[in-house]
Order: sequence, then C-alpha cells, then structure tokens
Amino acid sequence: MSVGATPRTTPQPAAAPPARIASLDVLRGVAILGTLATNIWIFTDPGGFLGYLAEDTASATPAGWAGIEAVLQQLSQGKFLGLLTLMFGTGLEIQRRSALRSARRWPGRYPVRAALLFLDGVVHYLLVVEFDVLMGYAVTGAVVAYLLATSERAQRTWMVAAAAVHVLLLGLVTAALTAAPTRPAPGVIQPNPYADGSWWDLVLLRVDNALLFRFEPVFIQASSVALFLLGAWLLRAGALDPDGVALRRRLLVVGAVALPVDLALGVFGGTAGLVLARYGTAPLVALGLLALVVEGVGRRERLGAGGRRLAEVGRMALSSYVLQNVVASALCYGWGLGLASRLDPAARVPATVALYALVAAVVVVSAHLWLRRFARGPVEWLWNASYRALTRGR
Repeated sequence: MSVGATPRTTPQPAAAPPARIASLDVLRGVAILGTLATNIWIFTDPGGFLGYLAEDTASATPAGWAGIEAVLQQLSQGKFLGLLTLMFGTGLEIQRRSALRSARRWPGRYPVRAALLFLDGVVHYLLVVEFDVLMGYAVTGAVVAYLLATSERAQRTWMVAAAAVHVLLLGLVTAALTAAPTRPAPGVIQPNPYADGSWWDLVLLRVDNALLFRFEPVFIQASSVALFLLGAWLLRAGALDPDGVALRRRLLVVGAVALPVDLALGVFGGTAGLVLARYGTAPLVALGLLALVVEGVGRRERLGAGGRRLAEVGRMALSSYVLQNVVASALCYGWGLGLASRLDPAARVPATVALYALVAAVVVVSAHLWLRRFARGPVEWLWNASYRALTRGR
C-alpha cells in the first residue's frame, strides 16, 4: 500500500511519564512481532491457513523436528494475541483520558475511529490474510468505549461477566473436541490455492469461506471485551507506572504459574489442549509478559538499541502488522515466491525459523527508516487523514 505522509513535527509535551510511554511502545512492538511468531507457521504450511487448521504437516514432519515445532509454536501461541488485546484496551483508556482532559464527551467520535479500523480490517482480510484481528478489535473497541463511560464497579461487573461467558464457551468447545474421535490429517488440500492459485484466487477463497475464517473473532468476542477492560484497568491501577512494582510482581506470578500449564496443554493435550491453551491459559501468560517488559524498560535509564527498535515497531504498530503479513505472503504463497510448497518437510521447521527472522528484520528496519523521516507509519497516516476528513466541522 502506498500512501503519502506528513513530515515530522515537534512533539507536544507528554501527559504521562516518559517511562510509561516507552513501555507502551515496546509492549506494542513485542506484541506485533510476537503475533508473527505464531502466524509464520501458517504462512509456511503448504496448505496455507486451511492446511494449518487441518494439521496437514503432522505426518510429514520428522519426529525430531515435530517436537521442536510443537514447543516453538506453543511458546507464542495465543500469548502475544492476548498481549495485543490488552494493549488495545490500554490504548482505549488513554484515548478516554485524553478526551476528558480536553473537556470532550466520551465516547464522542470514537465510533468513527472504530468504523475506520473495521474498514482497515476488511481490506486487510480480503487482500492480505484470512486471520486478520482488526475487524474483531474494531467491534470490541466500539462496545468497550461505551463501557468505559460507566462506573468502575460496572466495568468490573462487565469484565467478570464477559470472562465467565468466554470460560463457558471454551469449556463447551474443549469438551466437544475431547469427545470427538481422532482423525488422520487429510493432507494438503487439492487444488491448492495457496501454492497454485493467483492472488485473486486467494481473495475469492476468503470471500467464499468468510464464515469459517471469521469464526475465531466471534468465538473470542467475550474474551476480547474482558481483556480490553482489563487492559484499561491495568493502566488506571498503575501497572505501567514506575511505582506499580507490587502489581507487576503479582502479574509475574500469574504468568509464571500459567506458563508450564500452557506448555503442557499445547504440546501434549492434542487439539483440545491447543484450544484450551490458546484461549484459556495464554492470556494469563500475557499478563506476566506485560509485567516483565514493563519491569525491563523501567530498570533502564534509556532504552538500548533493541528496545528502541521494538518501540519503533510499536509506534507504527498498524503499519508493521500489515507489512509483516504482506512480506510473509509474498515469500510463501504461490502468487509470490511460493516457498511454502517448495520446502522439504525435513527442512520446514528450521526454514520457518529463518523466515521469521527475515520478515521480522524487514519490519524492524522498515519502521526504523520510516520513522527517521516521518512522524507516523503510512497506514496510521492514512487512517488519521481519513478520520480528520470524516470529522471535519463536527
């Protein structure tokens, strides 16, 4: 996507402590690159997303690499999605505070922002990947924006209720998967649009299979509401503040306890265990990850080179998210280099790790070079320009 950009302008004084802002940017950067660590296995599956859902590589992966793959996948599975969801909730609370400081009504014009994010998600889903998260976040944000206008007590009630609904749905799905008979992997789908089809064939595939591909955002809607509200509460409770050490320690304990359970479920629990871990224990691990990153940033007077690069990815998180999916698609799908279908099954695991490193490097370098000249990422610039055009004069 090629869009214009505005030159860097002198930044306004921050309303929050510098350490908190740095933490937020680094957290967003970690979440974005972490989602790539999950999704890269989808890109390198010869059957694409449909093959990944059907576990079509299970029988072809050598036993030694299969164990390594299971651990690597589980280390990222759901954790960074949970962290990204928490960060969206935190960002929503920051916008609410900004509106109150400026004596503006809340949620005010936020539904326009949510509509633009939903439109971004539709375009991203149709043209790039079928596992887009932006549409779901747009719907959740529109709901939670109004909930943030209620009392603290009401927000806690909604958060607990949403979490309870999610746990109930997750329990039902896990029970159904546990009771279902084990079936052999079906193999790569034929004809295979990911390897042999054009870019337009994949667009049509996403249109035809919208109900299947959009099932996850609907399934996790209650969980997303709860995590958005939790992210907002963590900001208000001081989890990102320098003096929020006690709260962060509790979050670290939660994450540390949940991590071995999550790994055991994902690696040894079969399909039911994977689902229970991704949507059950992974968000708890994400809380520990959040606390770990904030503690790491807070202990430094200045961010190191690695922290600055992560913060740059976080500053243009939307552009980075789209870019990593475009680059990975071009490398792996048939309309591009078609690497996924050409990989020897014995080399797929190390090749996937190498491709992750390559795509992540492209995203990090792109963010660094872009922000040396411009204040916003290209997608963020286009999004803000559209928002200003729609709300001009209101």
